[in-house]
Formats: sequence, C-alpha cells, structure tokens
Amino acid sequence: MQLNTTQAVVTGGASGLGEATARHFASLGAQVTLLDRDSNRGPEVAAEIGGHFAETDVTDEASVQAAIDLARDKMGGINAAVNCAGIALGIKTVGRDGPHPLPAFQKTIDINLVGSFNVARLAAAAMADNTPEPDGARGVIINTASVAAFDGQKGQAAYAASKGGIVGLTLPMARDLASSGVRVMTIAPGIFKTPMLAGLPEDVQAGLAADVPNPPRLGDPNEFGRLAAFIVEMGYLNGEVIRLDGALRMR
Repeated sequence: MQLNTTQAVVTGGASGLGEATARHFASLGAQVTLLDRDSNRGPEVAAEIGGHFAETDVTDEASVQAAIDLARDKMGGINAAVNCAGIALGIKTVGRDGPHPLPAFQKTIDINLVGSFNVARLAAAAMADNTPEPDGARGVIINTASVAAFDGQKGQAAYAASKGGIVGLTLPMARDLASSGVRVMTIAPGIFKTPMLAGLPEDVQAGLAADVPNPPRLGDPNEFGRLAAFIVEMGYLNGEVIRLDGALRMR
C-alpha cells in the first residue's frame, strides 16, 4: 500500500492524534474521511485537508455503519482505518467520594475498547470487498492503545483496562483477518502534547516531559501520524503493538 492510493477513515479526527494523522495522510496524497462527534471542528478540519466528515458515535453500530458507507461513497472505497477516538478519566478505585462510579468505568470501556472494535470490524468488512494487491493486501487497521496498557497509574483503572483490551485484541484480530488480506496494528503512545495535555500549566508539562528518557520532551502528535503512515506502507508489519514513548516507563 502507498499513501497516495490510500482511502482512510480516522476516528477522533477533529483533534489531537486523529487530526494530526488525518493531516499527515492528506499531505501525502491520501483520501481521508474524519469520523468524530464534534460537528463543528470536524467539518473545518475536513475542509482544510480536502477530506470528508461524518458525525459519528463510535459506540453505536448504526452510526458507524452510516459513516463507513459515506466514506466508501465519497472516496470510492476504504483500505485504511485509524482508531484515535477515546476518553481518559482520572478516578481511583476507591476515593474520597467512595468507590469508582461504575457508569464511568463502563463508559471508558465502551468508547475506547468497544468503540474501536466496532469501527475496526465494520471497516474490515468493507475492506474485504477490495480488489487485492499483488501480495493479497486489501487494507490495514491501526488501533490506539497507550503506555497505560502496561504501566497504568493511580486513577487509571478504567483507562488502562480499556487500552489493555486494545493490546489484547491486536493479534487475534490480525489472525482473524489474515485470510481477507487485512492487517491489524496497534500504536501505544506515551505522553503526547494533545489538546488535553496542552491545557496544563507549562511547569506541569515540563515535569511530565522530564520523565521521558530520550528525547526528554512530550510527544508531537505529528510523530504519531508519521508512524501510522509508515505502518500503512510497510506491509510486513502485522499483529504487533509499537510503543511510541521515548523509552518512558511509568512508575
């Protein structure tokens, strides 16, 4: 696969890692459709990169299927899906206000894990209809985990569990889809300067950056997009999780 012939759907494409990925893909000639709940920012980003937008709730089957259908219609097909939509809540298992609210845990799992699988399975079904390339390739799915999947911190029980699930489904999904020529990869980013983190005071950001061994800085969302682009074009990468974290190991 080459980026200039890629037809990609990117969830969470209106901001953060998703937006950076969409912009990078488009800069390399890919067609891109953004899937996001933000009906204000989403169309703006899509227009700026010459892409398309579908207002989407990744946890809803009908919503995602409608978005996939729109993307196929607008782009003439889908051969790449990048899952960046997600939430992060900081709640301890038992805190000052009592036990972790169960709805908050369920919501995190539903958006981060179930939502990613929902998009992946429906995108994979669309990719299965593609004409295979000479090596049999029909598409690639890239999911987003986190270093929290391996080194979850206090207050990250729900988030770490959701991202651990993404890691766990990577290999079996890749094996499931091998006969269809669809690859499955996962990126586990460390501490990146996304809008959520960028809103923190500079001294807090500097403290977080200091924990990263090398280079001692926050990750740039463009680096995530560049890795996703490399995965698309490197057809022998499959069924693996790549940590993108500057050798960070959370304590």
